Amino acid sequence: MTLQHPADRGGDERALFARLAERASNFTSSPVFFGGCLALVALVAIVHALKLSDEWLLLTGESMTAVTLLLLALLKNSERRAEHAIQRKLDAIAAALLEMHENKPGQAFEDLRKAIRMEEET
Repeated sequence: MTLQHPADRGGDERALFARLAERASNFTSSPVFFGGCLALVALVAIVHALKLSDEWLLLTGESMTAVTLLLLALLKNSERRAEHAIQRKLDAIAAALLEMHENKPGQAFEDLRKAIRMEEET
């Protein structure tokens, strides 16, 4: 287990978890997932309205808890990757501005070009 920033793990090649997290993030922002969550909330309301057995209450409550926990993990992963991408872009802009101020264009401009396309890679 590693405690590195998610964007730093695995070097330049994206890890299995990063690809899975991105796909899951795309799915959870889709209308299909929203419809499923809406159906789950409706099911909980129906179970309460019909005063079904405790097993049904427990099942629906645990389902809601599981979905919430998974969404929280995905949200945090996406947030950290976006934060890292923004920081790398800001660092590249600062370095390019410093080079421009010193009238010595160099590697920072190339780093800035790479950073601008970073959202395709993260």
